[in-house]
Amino acid sequence: MPRVLRMPEVAANATEAVLAEWMVAENADFAAMETIATVETEKALVDVEAEAAGVVLKLLVSAGSQVEVGSPIAVLGVPGEVAADIDTLLVELDVVEPPAHVMPVRTEVPAGPSSAPVAPPAPAPNAHGRIFASPLARKLAKEAAIPVEAITGTGPCGRILRRDVDAAIAAKNTPASPRVVEDGARTPASKPLAPAQGVEIPHTRLRRAIAARLVESKQNAPHFYVRATVRADRLVALRAQINEGMTRISLNDLVVKAVAAAHVAVPEMNVIWTPDAVRTYPTADIAVAVATDRGLVTPVVRDVASLTVTAVAARVRDLALRGRDGTLRQDELEGGTITVTNLGMYGVEEFAAIINPPHAAILAVGAVREEPVVEDGAVVPGKLMTVTLSVDHRPVDGVAAARWLAALKELLEHPVRILA
Repeated sequence: MPRVLRMPEVAANATEAVLAEWMVAENADFAAMETIATVETEKALVDVEAEAAGVVLKLLVSAGSQVEVGSPIAVLGVPGEVAADIDTLLVELDVVEPPAHVMPVRTEVPAGPSSAPVAPPAPAPNAHGRIFASPLARKLAKEAAIPVEAITGTGPCGRILRRDVDAAIAAKNTPASPRVVEDGARTPASKPLAPAQGVEIPHTRLRRAIAARLVESKQNAPHFYVRATVRADRLVALRAQINEGMTRISLNDLVVKAVAAAHVAVPEMNVIWTPDAVRTYPTADIAVAVATDRGLVTPVVRDVASLTVTAVAARVRDLALRGRDGTLRQDELEGGTITVTNLGMYGVEEFAAIINPPHAAILAVGAVREEPVVEDGAVVPGKLMTVTLSVDHRPVDGVAAARWLAALKELLEHPVRILA
């Protein structure tokens, strides 16, 4: 029995995603749990797996197309099934309108004294009086007070999508210069302005996602900050000693390991805020901020307290590499209660970071610097490092954050305990 495969909600609260690649061709068989397609979210690639064995009867969108969640992307059949009349099947599955109501193609007449471009007619309803539009498109059209009957669909088989509503809203606001969006369009080119105004670089999907999350964080999470200056002499020496062998670790790897140990020592910090409760976690899952060409991603290292520092280093390197390649899985970007972000390699001595929702905290790590310090009443050279903890005051009180930071400072200044 043929069925429609729809774009899944591969990330929480996502309204659309990019169909990055089809892994199974049209009319090809596939096995249960085999990957049918790869979907790209703002931050990761997600495999869409088959629930059962079958065959691809029809692909409805091309690779690279941006598709709204819930929209049809393919028609699947049982193993060995053949669709004798695919057009009729698409109508029966309520994917397309009957042929009698297919919209005419947009046309223009030659310009003349009294001639003008001929606008395409509004889409006609099917035999059941229905206009094909995604739920999100209908919602946006209603909010903009634009009837869906007046919108031309550019989705699969004329379906009205979000971009069509956006185009209709733009045309409504600026009728002299309507905006045209093509199927599968990705990030537009930079827009040149007058020399004094610079150049507009359109937002990427990842940049929009980052902006939305950070605004949400600052608006909803009451931040407070605690800072500590760490004597990093022993930390630097330990790293050098470990790196004398085949293994290579960074200072940040040791910090990540220390953060997990601090979570074990002060479990009140290993929490997140939810609308109904403060949720605690049995393991220390630590997110690590990774800068990429597309923007910042924060993959999560699971159960750091149970890993050796060399295992943490290997895991962080793998996540960072795949983060820069854009091949992280969605599940690798979810979870955790705290993020570690480090700008020390850029010479930044101290900074405060914005919490990454739904985490309860983020630790900002500065550069190790040489400064005179007082030791046993004498001024001696020392290596110092400033760490700043941004905390969500809803699930975490100031005393708990202070105890946690004191535990972290103790671990970093006596780093052998991190290896225990």
